[in-house]
This record gives sequence, C-alpha cells and structure tokens, in this order.
Amino acid sequence: MKAIRRFTVRPVLPEALHPLSDLARNLRWSWHAETRDLFQSVDPEHWAASECDPVRLLGSVSSARLAELAEDRRFLRRLAAAADDLKDYVGGDRWYQSQPSGLPAAIAYFSPEFGITAALPQYSGGLGILAGDHLKAASDLGVPLIGVGLLYRHGYFRQSLSRDGWQQEHYPVLDPNELPVSLLREPDGTPSQVSLALPGGKSLHARVWLAQVGRVPLLMLDSDIEENDLGERGVTDRLYGGGSEHRLLQEMLLGIGGVRAVRTYCRLTGHAQPEVFHTNEGHAGFLGLERIHELSYEDLDFDASLEAVRAGTVFTTHTPVPAGIDRFDRELVARHFGPDAELPRIDVERILQLGMETYPGGEPNLFNMAVMGLRLGQRANGVSLLHGQVSREMFSGLWPGFDPDEVPITSVTNGVHAPTWVAPEVFRLGARQIGAQRTEDAMTVGGSERWDAVAEIPDQDIFDLRRVLREQLVTEVRERMRASWRQRGAGTAELGWIDGVLDPDVLTIGFARRVPSYKRLTLMLRDRDRLMDLLLHSERPIQIVVAGKAHPADDGGKRLVQELVRFADDPRVRHRIVFLPDYGMAMAQKLYPGCDIWLNNPLRPLEACGTSGMKAALNGCLNLSVLDGWWDEWFQSDFGWAIPTADGTAVDDDRRDELEASALYELLEQRVAPRFYERGQAGLPDRWIEMVRQTLTHLGPKVLAGRMVREYVERLYTPAAHAHRAMSPSSARELAVWKSRVRAAWPHVTVDHVETSAGTPTAELGTTLSLRVRVGLGDLAPDDVEVQAVSGRVDSEDGITDGTAAPLKPAGGPDLEGRWLYEGPLSLDRTGPFGYTVRILPTHRLLASSAELGLVAVPSEELGEGAGVLMR
Repeated sequence: MKAIRRFTVRPVLPEALHPLSDLARNLRWSWHAETRDLFQSVDPEHWAASECDPVRLLGSVSSARLAELAEDRRFLRRLAAAADDLKDYVGGDRWYQSQPSGLPAAIAYFSPEFGITAALPQYSGGLGILAGDHLKAASDLGVPLIGVGLLYRHGYFRQSLSRDGWQQEHYPVLDPNELPVSLLREPDGTPSQVSLALPGGKSLHARVWLAQVGRVPLLMLDSDIEENDLGERGVTDRLYGGGSEHRLLQEMLLGIGGVRAVRTYCRLTGHAQPEVFHTNEGHAGFLGLERIHELSYEDLDFDASLEAVRAGTVFTTHTPVPAGIDRFDRELVARHFGPDAELPRIDVERILQLGMETYPGGEPNLFNMAVMGLRLGQRANGVSLLHGQVSREMFSGLWPGFDPDEVPITSVTNGVHAPTWVAPEVFRLGARQIGAQRTEDAMTVGGSERWDAVAEIPDQDIFDLRRVLREQLVTEVRERMRASWRQRGAGTAELGWIDGVLDPDVLTIGFARRVPSYKRLTLMLRDRDRLMDLLLHSERPIQIVVAGKAHPADDGGKRLVQELVRFADDPRVRHRIVFLPDYGMAMAQKLYPGCDIWLNNPLRPLEACGTSGMKAALNGCLNLSVLDGWWDEWFQSDFGWAIPTADGTAVDDDRRDELEASALYELLEQRVAPRFYERGQAGLPDRWIEMVRQTLTHLGPKVLAGRMVREYVERLYTPAAHAHRAMSPSSARELAVWKSRVRAAWPHVTVDHVETSAGTPTAELGTTLSLRVRVGLGDLAPDDVEVQAVSGRVDSEDGITDGTAAPLKPAGGPDLEGRWLYEGPLSLDRTGPFGYTVRILPTHRLLASSAELGLVAVPSEELGEGAGVLMR
C-alpha cells in the first residue's frame, strides 16, 4: 500500500548528545575527518547504510544506542572536543581577518548549482563542484561569503544502465526535512518567503532553506510550496530541466529572488550586507536588474543605478563556446518584465538592451545571459589562463575596435578544495612528515609556491600509499559493478567474473566527467585492437575506470555512453575496463585517489578549466591530458604527459580524432606504461615515484581552492568593494552623465595628423623619437580622453602583435579649428619590424578599464600611410 502523506520523524537526542545535532547541521563534517569519524563511531553499520550522511544516521539510530552513548564518557569527551573545535572554527580569526583593512564586509556568491556533499545532491557537474569548493575554501579562509542557489526537489538525475548499455534516468524526490538544511524563519517563527510577480497578475513564491557550510551560509530558494499554483511549484523541480520559459523562471528566481533572500537573511541575522555580488556563470545574471530596481527607490535613474551596480559586480564565465550559454527569445523576456510583471520601475527596453546580441555576428532577437552578465559587471574573468584568452576572443564584439587581448576579461584559474578531495591516507602521510596542523594549513590556506617537505618522504612510503589507494579503488569498483549489473537484470550466478575485475598491481587510468561530445569519451575506442593490446599486454597491462553522465536530452551523448559500455562488456576485456554508472561526489572521492593516471582528451580549447585532474594530482595521480584548461598553464614533463593536438584549420574533425587517438596510444605504449613498470635497484619504480613526488611538490599548492579564493579576494573582490564604496549616488550620477556625453560626442573624436622626428624607415635600437599628434575632440575636453601611442613588433600584415601603450601629453590647443596638439617620446626598444599607431580612449577616474565603454578612435588608413605611421 502507498502512504497518502509522508512525515519526517526526528529522533529525540538525550541532552548530553545535543551537540551531535549542531555538528550534523553544519556541512563542515563533509570535509572534516575527525567529525566524520565521530559520527561513524555512533553506529558503523548505520553510518555505512546512510551513505555517510549524519542527518540520516541520527534518524536511524535506536533510542537504546543513543542512551548508551549518553553514558559513554569517552564518546562524550570526543563529542565535546568536536563541538569546541567547530565553535572555534566558526568564530575564530582566519586568513581573511589577518589581512589589511579595506576588504569587503561581505560578498554574495550566486550559482545555479552547488556540490557540497553527496548528502545534498544539488549539482550536475564541474560548475556545481567548483561552486561548492569555492564556498568551502572561503569558509576555511574566513571570507564573509553568502552563497545563493536554488533547492531542486529532484536534484540532478540518477543514472543507471539498461541491459544493452543505454543510459536511463530517474529523479528521486528529495524531502528538505531529510537534508542537512533548515528553513529561514521570521522572528514569529513563520517561514521567510520571497515573491516574484509573473505576467497575468500571478506570483511565484519561494521559501528559503539555509545550509551552513562551515562559516558560510548557503541560501537555497524552493518554489514547491502550497502558496504556489501547480506550475509555479514546479519551477525548482530539477536542475537544468524544462523548456525555455521554465529555465527563464528558474534564472529569475535565482537572480532576483536570490537578492531578496540575501536582504532577508541579513535583516534577520545581522550579517553585513554584501558590498560585492559575484555571478558564477550567466544563469544568475538577473541579480543585477534587481539591484538596479532597488536603487530606483533611492531617486537614482536607470543609468546612474547601472553604474552603481556594475561597480560592485564580478562576473565569471565558464563557457568556451557560444552554444553553452543560455539564450532566450526577446519576446519571452519582455513578457516577464515591466508594469504587469517583475521589476515594474524599469523600462523593459532598457532590460532588453542589456542582454541583446547587438554586435557583429550576434543574433539581435536573442537575449544572451552571459552578455547581460558582462554588461552588468565591471569586472569579469574566465577560469584558466587559456580560457581567459578564449573568452576575450569570444566576447570581443562587445568591445569593438579593441584587439582581443585588451578586452577587459581577466582570468582566475580554478582550484579544488583539498580537504574534500584528498584521501585520508594521503593526509596522514603528510601529517607524519610535517604535523597535522601544518598539513591542514598547507591544504586550506596555501600560499607557498612548492611543497618541499614532500622530498623527504621515502620512496617506499609513496609506493605503499599508491598501492593501498589502488586496492581500495578495486574493492569499490567491484561493489559498484555488482550493483550495476543487478540493476541491468543479471542474476548473482552470472556475476562471479566480477571478483576478477581490476588488479591492484596494474597501471590504472581514470576518466570521469560529463559526456558532451567535445570531451570525447570514446576517443580511446578509436582503434579498438590497439586498445585491446594495451589492456591485455602480457608484461605491461593497463586497466581503465570510466564514469560519466550524458544530459537527459542528449541522445548523442547517450550513444557514446552505450558504445563505451558495450566495449567494456566484452568478456575478453571486462576485467580490464569498466564503466561505472551514476557518477557523483561519493564515487569521485574514491576514484581520484585510486588512479595512477588521470586521462583528459577534450577538443582543445573547449575545456574551460577541467578540475578533475587537479583532484587526482593532489592524491599523487599523474595527468595525461590534452594541453587545455589548467593543464595548458601548468604542464611540465616532470610530472605528467601532454597529448599532442591536431587543431589546425586544415584538419577535419574525423582526421583530428584519428591523429590524437594515435598520439594517445603512442604515449601509453612507449612512455607511460614502461615508466610505471620499470623497476630500480630496490625493486621500486623509482622514476614513476619521482614523478608522483614532483606532482605533489609543484602542482599541490597551485591547484588549491584556497589559492583560487585568495586570488578572487585580492584581484577582484577587493577592487570591486573599493569601486562600490567610491560609487556614491552623486558619483554614479556623474559617471552616467559623463558616459552619455562621451558616447554622444565620440563620432567627432578624430586623429587628424601624426608626425615623428624619424627621417628614414630604419632606426637603431634604443633610439627615441618625438611624436606630435593633432586630434579633434569635438565637444570633449582633454580631461575626458587619453591619447596614446601604441608600439611594438608588427606582423606581415602590419598588425602590432606585442604592443605597449604610452600616454601622450597635451601640448597646446584648441587651435582655430578646435584641434588639440599632443606630444611624447617613442622609444624603439625592440629590433626587427617595428610599428606604432596613435589612438584616443575615454578616461575617467571611476572606470575600471579604458576599454570599458568599447570606444576608441584611431587614424584613418589614408592618414596612417601618408604620415608614415608604420616603420619597417
């Protein structure tokens, strides 16, 4: 029989055990080993059955066991120590509190998904895991962050396989009362709510659930409440589900409702109001509109409000291809805003202008969430050095007239939260070497360039550690394979072969990620005979563990999964290659440490960063990867291998896959496997162990989320907070009026005449020339602009490829024609073909970048040729 109503019955903890509830409700337990060990000791059997979730554990432990623990003095001492440790962690000073004054009082961090722990399944892949690691690292560093997301009642889908290897999805219903979250409540005890106005006089209401991530509150909005009609209740049903309107409503709730939730939280708790708003990908871009709407009540017009909002906004893009960005039909967006819907005090046309692709190559009828994010944020970044470059090129249409390398998008390379992803055995090895506290500090705060203490760890200890981790992975894989095959319909009698799956002494390769086509799940299958030879080699065999989910609507991705599964089902190789369904955080925490090699073979440069290889590296796993994302930035042959790429325009996709697969097989056959199996005098793979040591020494400090968050604080959050403070209402009005005046006058800004003291087309290195430039400024004054000389090497088409800009100084004017004279030196500091040009840019003390307005005036082609602007 089926129940007609469901309740969550909470245990009544004896008074002596009340601190267990606080420990369970703070998600710090998900990365704090001592707290997890404490919960495991409550009841090891129930701990395993609860999938290491303290809330579920406490809901299943018997009253008799709780009463027994309440009398156990040893347990109570451990409980008191854990509770005191959490109190000190949450309330004590950390890295942020030791920094010079001027840092933001608070930062609001918005993301559509957060991967904190498998016990709170609100993530689909890399974006969510990155957001979760960002919150955890901010907590460890003491950064006053407030996380904002949605609470999806079905989370992301769970994956299983049919008998013939086709991906199947199911969406388990999540009851928030059974999750480590609590409702945000008003002083009278009623649940707090935020509401959005919808077309037709309807409303979308949402409650706010609070997850405490160490020191960081994470606010999650939930529309599945009785106050909503059935359609509105389903807005937060599942992550990345539904059609365009469904996605639009999710993103409006995240951005607009999220700001309202932050205001409510700060009102109720006394938390400082955020000075900086960080938009993690375009999904949350509407937060800027809500903040403009807030300022409309403070007697600021739209333009001034826009400047005030931009000053304190940081936008991070994770997308290297336009197809990965949410875009909505113009009319759909227009219908949801204005007098009869949301944000009635803002003209709908102004809202649309922020997101429309009104630039060469854009589709002017589409509203682009990333474009809106860039227009609403004064500071923007990609997530690796290469991705920053790709982003500058991808969005260069928003800054016409500027070379891509001058587009104001910087980069902060992603990092991973070491306490979450480092195996306990690895941590203990470090603690044996330098002590537990120093090891914990090294993994959280970071700050050092190298972990030199790794050099002192004996080879035998590293070898033994790697084998233990490999052995644990073998056990995990066999358990998961049995469960998967039973789901696929196999009987126990058919599964005896699983006892021989994988070998703890064989070179183990891991490949786990989402399954879009560009990540090339099946590149390894390009030459199946060659792969089979590698798997079954008599002296140097390899084994491969694969996992990954295709998007439910992506049949192409599902076919790739099926292709891989069918190969792995072949009785000849099924003991050497496995596909594990339902890839998620719990699996990943076993998979990364147990692999010797982490394989990554995307189409370059489509991997924005790719953090799975970072998590593997922190456990002493070596990377074998295409030079994309973070690996392009930090690869060295001392600690990994680069798969050569065939990304020239003359190579079609099929030929490229063939060439790169061949390069992968070659590396495995000739370099990777021989290095692993080669033994030195002591019977150990000395050269392999040295590569593991180099990985930990050099990559360890770089790949930390602590390093990443410190970079955000120093390079983006603090400048944004300073800009926010400088942007008083009067300053915002001043800047808005100035921008309007500059845009109107810019068509009349010209470079009219350029001359130098050079008499010949050649000159000696070190020569300094004198530049004289006559410019027209129209209705602008010299204080409104900067006139620059840009010089550097030139390519075969006279493009300046390595340019440096130097300001020229006003030397007179205006003359009778209203022209101004500028002068300055030009140093010939490089040999070979050298050129210069002159340009005029707007300048104002409140601009974050001279490219901010996308305005630039340069000499006409005729003027350049006539004045000898280029010297060769």
